[in-house]
Amino acid sequence: MGQKVKEVIDRALYGTPEIKPEEKNLFLSTFLERIHIALTKKQVVHKGMYPEVVEIMKEKKNLHLYINGNLNYGNYSNYVQQASKSNIRFTIVTPKKQTPFGLVLADETQAINRNNIFIQDELYDLDMEESINL
Repeated sequence: MGQKVKEVIDRALYGTPEIKPEEKNLFLSTFLERIHIALTKKQVVHKGMYPEVVEIMKEKKNLHLYINGNLNYGNYSNYVQQASKSNIRFTIVTPKKQTPFGLVLADETQAINRNNIFIQDELYDLDMEESINL
């Protein structure tokens, strides 16, 4: 009984404990093992859309699109429109801490454990370099 009382008091004082809070903050509120693809902020702001993202949106089911709320709508509206065409739900997340990621496309409920979730181009390299220097 004493342990139960302590748990109730801890939840009241500190909130419900989260699983992997740093990982969820980094990847816009989802877990790494669920991610199909993640773009950095500079990649999202870049004109046009990455065809890899569009391909996954068309091919895969049970997806959820997470967008960094610190970006302007005009920077990611094309991804939102494509998600709507593909019947993919999306959430705009305002991160509590700094994250280099601007867009994450993930499975809603299951781990997929994909090996390579990044498009490593010059924009990716710039964002990763800046995030290390913070």
